[in-house]
Amino acid sequence: MPLKFTFPDARDWRYLIESLKTIIEEANFIADVEGLRLRALDPSRTAMVDLYMPREVFELYEMDEERVRIGVNFDDLNKILKRAKAKDRIIFHVEGGRLRVTLAGKAERTFSLPLIDVVGEELPLPRVTFDVTAKMVSDTLRDALKDAEMISDSVRFVGEEKELKVVAKSDKGELEARFSLESGSLLEYEVKQPSTSSYSLEYLEEIVGKAYRISDLVTLEFSTNKPLSLTFDIASGGVLRYFLAPRMD
Repeated sequence: MPLKFTFPDARDWRYLIESLKTIIEEANFIADVEGLRLRALDPSRTAMVDLYMPREVFELYEMDEERVRIGVNFDDLNKILKRAKAKDRIIFHVEGGRLRVTLAGKAERTFSLPLIDVVGEELPLPRVTFDVTAKMVSDTLRDALKDAEMISDSVRFVGEEKELKVVAKSDKGELEARFSLESGSLLEYEVKQPSTSSYSLEYLEEIVGKAYRISDLVTLEFSTNKPLSLTFDIASGGVLRYFLAPRMD
């Protein structure tokens, strides 16, 4: 048996795959003795996703080989996980060129998908230093992005000494949302140097609009005209991180 791993909550995986599906159509999970990883770029190379699930988060994690590549189509996998019911466990089994997904609850339902050959080099993480770091409730960021979406197709993050601002401007009008430690809207905040950078709202809405269901908290990091990092700590112990290229006005 090359690889088998079991996770206690199938719906957590549903939300995770829905989040990945927002920017990538297919990619390789890499399983090794430490756990499960995925790093991929969207087709336009505007966004990168980086996922790590340590083996400790799984109820069962068994493998015969040092390293197993699991190439999947996320639309196909997402359709299966949408069938998960409350309290279902999920069992992944890789063998013979196929991925078997079992949803185990009152009934046990097993789906089988062919593994696909996803060609591409393994990507390094972007080498970026961040001047602004803010930790906040992910729902709060999601609300600000939804407000900005009514005004523009891009949003500007402004990191000032005492507060973080989310700004949107267009012919339709202007939005300015303010967050600070003093108001309680930020849980952590550090500014090495005041910074401002703009990003696509389409990407941000897709990412945050799905990932907020995975984690109550998000850490965002940016510098002037540099990529934005969004980190969601998965409750079970994993980490889901996105990088988004800046939008030059």
